[in-house]
Amino acid sequence: MYICICHGVTDKKIVQTIEDGATSMRELSRELGVGTQCGKCTNCTKKILNEQLIDIVNVTEQVA
Repeated sequence: MYICICHGVTDKKIVQTIEDGATSMRELSRELGVGTQCGKCTNCTKKILNEQLIDIVNVTEQVA
C-alpha cells in the first residue's frame, strides 16, 4: 500500500528501510522523503516505525 503519495513510498519500502537500520522518522525522511512534503503520511509512517521497532525488540529478547 502506498503510504507517501508525494514520493511514491510503500509500506513495504518503509519496513525494508527499517530492517536495513533506520530507527527514527528523521532517518526515514532522509532516506525515503516521507513527511517532507505535505505531511499526510507522517502518522501512518510513525505507526509502521513503532510496530517494527517493537517487533525487533521482541525478537531480540527471545534470542537473548
